[in-house]
Amino acid sequence: MTDHPLKPQPLDPETRDKLLGVSTATLTTALFKRGLRNQFLQDVRPVAPKGRNMVGPAFTLRTIPAREDLNPITVFQDPGHPQRAAVERCPAGAVLAIDSRGDARAASAGSILVSRLMVRGVAGVVTDGGFRDSPEIGRLQIPAYHQRPSAPTNLTLHQAIDLDLPIACGGVAVFPGDILVGDDEGVVVLPAHLADELAAEAVEMTAFEDFVTEEVLNGRSIVGLYPATKEETKADFANWREKHGR
Repeated sequence: MTDHPLKPQPLDPETRDKLLGVSTATLTTALFKRGLRNQFLQDVRPVAPKGRNMVGPAFTLRTIPAREDLNPITVFQDPGHPQRAAVERCPAGAVLAIDSRGDARAASAGSILVSRLMVRGVAGVVTDGGFRDSPEIGRLQIPAYHQRPSAPTNLTLHQAIDLDLPIACGGVAVFPGDILVGDDEGVVVLPAHLADELAAEAVEMTAFEDFVTEEVLNGRSIVGLYPATKEETKADFANWREKHGR
């Protein structure tokens, strides 16, 4: 097992609050400024829009292609089975991230397991595979993200093998403790050691973009406004921030 290159620290509550109010689009721009180009999970989308963000440190589950002699339905009788263990061990406030190798032909989980995660206080669940019972999962309060609905049990194709170690999900490296932020577009992975500064910058970027949006809707040209290359824009933004308390 390969450890995270920088030991993750607990998510600061203030950082969490900031991340609850910014978009994944804004965060990807802040990441790009730091040279991180591949942090947004590909082909992973909300089961149902929630109108609010998912934020939490990653707790990971890795699968491999199922081998039929080792993956019969009787494996679920073992309380230590990695999929079942993940559901019971994922900490409250964390996000369960499942590496299903981008294969949605069999489900990563269903509504009963996702319901259990929800009542345990888990912040969300993400897979680059699919969920069965997706209509029911979509009606739950817990944010859930997948590639597409999938009815067959995970055992037909996926063999859950390891917990709480680095995985790939949606084509992105996810280390335990990395901060996952999801909105109604998708999920972005923040390296844990950068989470505080990314959150602070994203709040600033969001304020400016809200100002720009208001100005554009009022008929203002983006030239000199976005980006703010005119001193007039900077002065107008400062006045806007004072007026709105931001």
